[in-house]
Amino acid sequence: MLDLTVVDTFTSEPFRGNPAAVAVLDATGGWPEETRMQHIAREMALSETAFVRPLGGADFDLRWFTPTVEVDLCGHATLASAHVVGSRARFRTRSGLLACSPGPGGLIQMDFPLDAPEPVTAPLEWPGALGWYRGRFDLLVEMGDAVEVRSLLPDLKAVAALDCRGVIVTAAGDRPGIDCVSRFFAPQSGVPEDPVTGSAHCSLAPFWAGRIGRNELVGEQVSDRGGTVYMRCSGDRVVLGGHAVTVSQVRMVV
Repeated sequence: MLDLTVVDTFTSEPFRGNPAAVAVLDATGGWPEETRMQHIAREMALSETAFVRPLGGADFDLRWFTPTVEVDLCGHATLASAHVVGSRARFRTRSGLLACSPGPGGLIQMDFPLDAPEPVTAPLEWPGALGWYRGRFDLLVEMGDAVEVRSLLPDLKAVAALDCRGVIVTAAGDRPGIDCVSRFFAPQSGVPEDPVTGSAHCSLAPFWAGRIGRNELVGEQVSDRGGTVYMRCSGDRVVLGGHAVTVSQVRMVV
């Protein structure tokens, strides 16, 4: 038997933002079989399911699974995990130590590795694209304006054939208080469109900081559910902030 908590992240409103399931494991045991964790993530059918293993105090091991693969970095499921275990937490992950702490206005802040994307030759003919860039995990496409980002209907079969975790599509923000907008497509990782992608902002933060000329930014992911990510570049790190709200509890009985 295993209990999971479903948390909507990068939002303070239920049924918006990006939902993630969080399973806090028995502190005295090891990891479940990888096949079982993958099956649970597939059963939950969310973009990520997080498995948290307590190590003592505020320290935890953390792993993330999409419905089809284990991933190296996930922002929204880290936010969900901190919301469940306590906003001041340190997670050991495939991407190193990720520290979370409470921020102003009920935010949870996450200290993540910065991932500045570099220009690359366009791997696809994409109408309206101003340029293509590549970070550690993802490709990034800059579009002319926010309307183009919102209305985009990408060829997901072509995106799935790209050698990357997924594709970030972005443009400058189009309303007060929003510096940039984005969407994220990752059919090759079992996620056709992710509602709000925290880890994509590890690349969006330095990308837009260089254009706007300041290190503190606010991003809006303009999927159907939508969500807001607060960003602050600091050397080779980026602090990502967001709200979270618990929406349900799930008990696995098999």
